[in-house]
Parts: sequence; structure tokens; C-alpha cells
Amino acid sequence: MSKYLDRYEDFNEIRNMKINELEEFAEEIRQFLISQVSKTGGHLSSNLGVVELTMSLFNVFDFNKDKIIWDVGHQSYVHKILTGRKEKFDTLRQYKGLSGFPKTEESKYDMFNTGHSSTSISAAAGMARARDIKNEKHDVVAVIGDGALTGGMAMEALNDIGYNKTKMIVVLNDNQMSISPNVGGISTYLNDLRMGNAYNRVKSDVNATLEKIPRVGKSMINSINKMKDSVKQLMVPGMLFENMGLKYYGPIDGHDIKEMSKVLKKAQQVEGPVIIHVITKKGKGYEYAEEFPDKFHGVGPFNCENGQQPSKASKSYSEIFGETMVKLAEKNRKLVAITAAMPEGTGLEGFSKEFPKRFFDVGIAEQHAVTMAAGMASQGLKPVFAVYSTFLQRAYDQVIHDVAIQKLPVVIAIDRAGIVGQDGETHQGVFDLSYLTHIPDMTIMSPKCTEELRYMLQFAVTQNYPIAIRYPRGGDLSNIKLSPMTFFRKGKWEVLGNKSGKVAIIAVGKMVQNVIIAKEMLKEKNIDCTIVNSCFVKPIDSELIKELVQSGYDLVTVEDNMISGGLGSEILEYLNREGLLKNNILTLGFKDKFIQHGDVNILYNLNKLDPEGICSSVEEFLTKE
Repeated sequence: MSKYLDRYEDFNEIRNMKINELEEFAEEIRQFLISQVSKTGGHLSSNLGVVELTMSLFNVFDFNKDKIIWDVGHQSYVHKILTGRKEKFDTLRQYKGLSGFPKTEESKYDMFNTGHSSTSISAAAGMARARDIKNEKHDVVAVIGDGALTGGMAMEALNDIGYNKTKMIVVLNDNQMSISPNVGGISTYLNDLRMGNAYNRVKSDVNATLEKIPRVGKSMINSINKMKDSVKQLMVPGMLFENMGLKYYGPIDGHDIKEMSKVLKKAQQVEGPVIIHVITKKGKGYEYAEEFPDKFHGVGPFNCENGQQPSKASKSYSEIFGETMVKLAEKNRKLVAITAAMPEGTGLEGFSKEFPKRFFDVGIAEQHAVTMAAGMASQGLKPVFAVYSTFLQRAYDQVIHDVAIQKLPVVIAIDRAGIVGQDGETHQGVFDLSYLTHIPDMTIMSPKCTEELRYMLQFAVTQNYPIAIRYPRGGDLSNIKLSPMTFFRKGKWEVLGNKSGKVAIIAVGKMVQNVIIAKEMLKEKNIDCTIVNSCFVKPIDSELIKELVQSGYDLVTVEDNMISGGLGSEILEYLNREGLLKNNILTLGFKDKFIQHGDVNILYNLNKLDPEGICSSVEEFLTKE
């Protein structure tokens, strides 16, 4: 039985605990996190790193009135435990269970929904200014990681609050990691602050010495403290934050609750923006997460004793993408790879080692990545930008303005397209077709199986126009074996097998696999159908569509994207424009709602995109005729 955690009821108790009690409580929370996340999966290493930091915040602030915004939010598990949600951790990231991110509808202590990086300072600034306009009295705190600080939005917010002297506190959680090790100038600057603690060491040593001198010592300490800004300017590299208008404290040990609490209380007294630079260790307290923080960033269920995760039955799309990139780069010296802080997640880790001079990790900066790729393409290189579907949304303007308008041959490899599952609304990749298909001169492809991705990528890097290839998380269904297309003609689809029946099901990407299973179910109901692999989502195969319609086929489209703006919408618009909208058409996909977190199979089932759901939808569709 836990000494503190089992009897803990309200976060006000934290203020009455002694430092040694808080430290013991922190260790209990850490062990609880390891045990629970090993069962459900989740973001482990980031949460292990902020246990003491979170407790220090609760030790100083009263979140019944004060506000806290967690950037990204995947490090909010301790916050959830301390605000009464410990008993729900068995349901973490499960359907209708506890979210892995802050959710305003889940608790009044979750002040703002987060999920993408670099947004917390902006949201906190808005809350602070609302407080001031309403003449309220409370503190506003934004907790942001050093990785998220590389996002342009965070720097825009710092620039704003520094200039306007907005009273708020920014806690910079510096663990030298986002998902992968951080890169770039901001990372280097923070590393200089970490390693060059001259100011803090000198201040501490001088104060300790002078305090030993009766009477004279304390007056000299006060005089020296008045000179601290000048000392800082001499001894702390750059003074970037103070020069932007923020009061800077740090670097501070984020695992020292006593020191953290003292500095947070000091920050409360400052009439203006404060940034507290906190050093933490990602994965702290669990040796496997400390050694491999990236592997335990977002992790599935694992064995607590050895840190091992169940082996995968087949290669993922990301792995196939990475392998193919290496092989293509061996033959094409102009091929370059770009990622936004996701070399492992996108499968580019091998490429980065084989071709370090042709690999570019730009940090959490998707807008910069897209425009940089455009610049490279304008000079004859062949850039491939690997990015998750949900994060490409952040670079929408750059895709239009810097790539498509100039018709530059940039390849965008869109990973995690469709449902990703447990990360929920902010991470489901169900919008990319909708926000890309209406962009002129943009070609969109999607493989029906992992092996088809190899040939699709090989095709894409030889073309002289913008191409996006979207593919899902994970690998193929274990009970489906498909022969990949090895040759592509722009805008031409693949009919699987012979044409039969009077309904043609046109599916996008991995949905082809679900449709193949659904076809066997339909056969048992004496319904035969033709399956079409829409390997090009744009341009659509207008000749095949026209042929099917004129041959009397009803059409069903299946896509793991929002129905609005997706493949089905494209086909309907084409048929209407050509005066061919005479047959019945059914469009299957995600309806006008955000998709919550939960197991992928459950979510497909709820949205009738699993084989059973597709089968029943087609049967009902044909029965209504």
C-alpha cells in the first residue's frame, strides 16, 4: 500500500506536506505511472520527467483559481493524478476512457485543450489578458518543452508578451528532447545555458562566502543582488529571454521540489512576464526510459521488468518508407530527406545515418520544412518531407503558396494518415485529403499495402510536380495478401480482379484491405461487387468512373478521411459537372465530427469503416434502390 497516493484526495494537501514527504510522494507517483502505462500504453518518458516539476507547481499555485496550460499536453499525467483522476488510469487512452491529453470536458482543472506543440504561451497570454481586462487576480502559467520552443508560434508569443509586459509565468521544461533529441539554434542556446552555469555558480559561491562575514556580509549581498542584471549580461550567454523583455530564472533542477517551489514563489511577485528555465531528465526513475527516452515517448503496453514490448508481426509503412528512401538515395544523389523532429517516428533514422549530409531535421517547424523543401526543389534537388498527417496541417499555407503555386517537385510523405487511435482528436489524420485535394497542381497518391508504397515512392521521386503520398500507421492486415502495383500512370486506377456485379466499391489506401474482406461477406448475401484501388486520389480516374457509370454500376467510395472534401466528394462533383449523376452513389468515411481517442478497430467499427460496417452499409444501400 502506498503511504501517500492511496490516501491522497485533494491537491491542497500538497501544500501541507514537508519537502521530504513531497519527495516520497513523487516517487510513489513515478512507480504508479510505470505500472499503469505498462498496461495501457501511453506517453511514459515525458511524464516521468515532470513529476517533481508538477508537484512544485501544485505546491505553490492554487489551481482552483490559477490557470495552467500544458504545451502539447502529453506530459499531463501527473497533473491528472493530482486533480482526482488516479482511479481512471486503467482506462488511459481507451475508448471513452481517460484522455492522454488535457481535455476541458474531462476536468475543470484542464484549462485548455492541447495536443500539438508550441501553443501554450499564446493560450496563456490570452487568458492573462482576459484576466486583466476583467480585473481578476490570479496567476497564469504555461509549461512548454525545449522541443516545442523551436516552433515559430512559441517565439511569436514570447516576443509579444515580452514587448507588452504581460504578467504571466512560462516554465521552460528543458529535457533536451522533443520526441527525438532536439536540434537547431534554440537547442544550442539552451545547452549553453545548461553547461555554462557561471552566473549561478558565482552568485551561489559569493553569497555563501559573504554570509559568513558578520554584519558586512549581508549588506554586501544586497548590493551585489542589485547588480545581478549587469552580472547576468556578462556571464550568461546571449540573454535572449531577458533581451526579449522576460525576467529569466535558471537553469534550475526540475527534480528539486524545494528549489523549484522557491523560484516559483519568487516569480509570482514579478509584475511582468517571467520565464523559468527548468532542467529535467526525460524518463527519470525508470532505467529503460532513461536510456531510450524516444522509444518510451509514446509506447504501447510493455513488460515493466525488462522494458520489452511485444514484437510486431510485419513491417510498418514507416519502416518500408525508410528502407525505400535509403535505396533510392543510393542511386539518386539529389534525393534529400526532411523531418520536423521525427526521424524515428517517420522511419528516417536509417537515412540520417547513411546520408547525414542529405538529412535535415528542422525541429518542430513544419512550415519551415515545407518552404525549405520548396527552396531545395527550385535548385534541382529532390526533397522528400516525411510528416504526420495531423502535423502537416500546420504548414497548409506553405504547401499552397511555396510548393503548389510554383509547381515545385516536392514529395510530401504523409505518415499516420487516417485513424491513429489512442492520441485522439488532435492526432487523427482524417483531414489531409480534404485540405489537399482542392489545391491546384497537387497530386495525391495512397498505397493499398506496404509493398505498394515502395513503388509509389519510386514513382514520385521521378516526377516533376508536387506529390503527396498518404499512408496509415502500422502495417497491413495479417489475413490479407495483396500484390502491389509496380507501375503507375498519373490518374489511373487499378481494378482488382474482374469486374463483376452491379456495384463498384472504390477504396482509398488501406481501406482496400477492409473492402476485400467486406466483399467476401457480401458474397454470402448474394451480392457481388467490383473493387477499385484508387491509388491516385487526385487526379481521379475520370475515364474509369465514366465507364463504370455508363455500364450501369452503382458506386460506393470508402476512405479513412472526412467525407466532406474527400474522394467521394471529388467523384460526385465530377459526375455532376459532366451530367453523369444518374446512378446511385454512397460515400463512406468520417462524418462531420471529431474522432475521439480509442482503439483503432473500435473507432473503425463505430464509424462503419471496418469490414462489417462496409458490408452492412453496402447491403442497406442496395436494398433501398
